[in-house]
Amino acid sequence: MPIAFAYTLIVLLVITSILLTLLILLHRGKGGGMSSMFGGGVTSSLAGSSVAEKNLDRYTVLVGIIWFACIVGLSFWLKVQIA
Repeated sequence: MPIAFAYTLIVLLVITSILLTLLILLHRGKGGGMSSMFGGGVTSSLAGSSVAEKNLDRYTVLVGIIWFACIVGLSFWLKVQIA
């Protein structure tokens, strides 16, 4: 496999890592964790999830799958290069 494949996966891995971090930070806290200790639990929660929250969940899962696929692809590339 060419080295450009590995560089592409590394760039994609960095981009998805940053996106995954940002998407996780955008999620609303569910309460009961560290955020409630510092006043994060005082916000009123609406019944049910909004459409935006559901879409945010979908995007987070999609980016997580791409992130995982990059890691698996890099490990296979490294295995082929060593062998």
